[in-house]
Amino acid sequence: MRSLTVQGRTIRAAVRPGSDDAVPPLLLMNGIGASLEVLQPLVDALDPRRTVVRFDVPGVGGSPRPVVPYVLSTLSPVVAGLLSRLGYDEPVDVLGLSWGGGLAQHFAVQHRRRCRKLVLAATATGSLMVPAHPRVLARMLTPRRHRDPDYARRIAGDIYGGTMRTEPERAAAVLHANTRVGPRRGYYYQLASSAGWSSLPFLRLIRQPTLVVAGDDDPIIPVVNARLMARLLPHGRLHVYPGGHIALITEAQELAPVIERFLDE
Repeated sequence: MRSLTVQGRTIRAAVRPGSDDAVPPLLLMNGIGASLEVLQPLVDALDPRRTVVRFDVPGVGGSPRPVVPYVLSTLSPVVAGLLSRLGYDEPVDVLGLSWGGGLAQHFAVQHRRRCRKLVLAATATGSLMVPAHPRVLARMLTPRRHRDPDYARRIAGDIYGGTMRTEPERAAAVLHANTRVGPRRGYYYQLASSAGWSSLPFLRLIRQPTLVVAGDDDPIIPVVNARLMARLLPHGRLHVYPGGHIALITEAQELAPVIERFLDE
């Protein structure tokens, strides 16, 4: 765990070194309001041969609140600079979860030589997509679920779907166990950074082999969005799993092998 200053922004990052330097590192881009600790179950489920890099976006987790807001197009160069500061100048594989999937799509186009393969999990094309129910969207407008375990438990089934409908306490545990909560303004900066953004105009410019991973019971990102993305991506393929929005974390042991097979091909 370390903090690095890149292009004037201080970013907290964590690296799990892999045992095989021949395996490209995997860069993880997290969902909205979530610190890098939330991804620990996925990191633990991935093959130890693979180096895994995580980071907190400005104002979330351990990264200080930005002085000025940012958008995906200005954050993407910061991520590229972070990789260079960490010593990873060769192409890496990139996995974006939810909000992080938008940043991952942007990174794959803006820094195509730095991205070898792309995994888009529980994500969509931004403002031009099949939207969630208004009740779900309303609950995404506040960081309360990241700050109040009881509230997270109450709404987990409605917003995350899948096994969270019957085991909502697991969502609360994932969001709050060993998690660092940043300032509220950081959440709203992150939310605003993708407002009005859409990848539909440039989706066909993503030339990397891309795996689209989606749950069949995801209230935040209806699965039809994943089917559309996989069809429009030049080298896209689709994997639909029985589950909800955060299954990549809560059911990491089942989904990590799917990702590993794709990356190792």
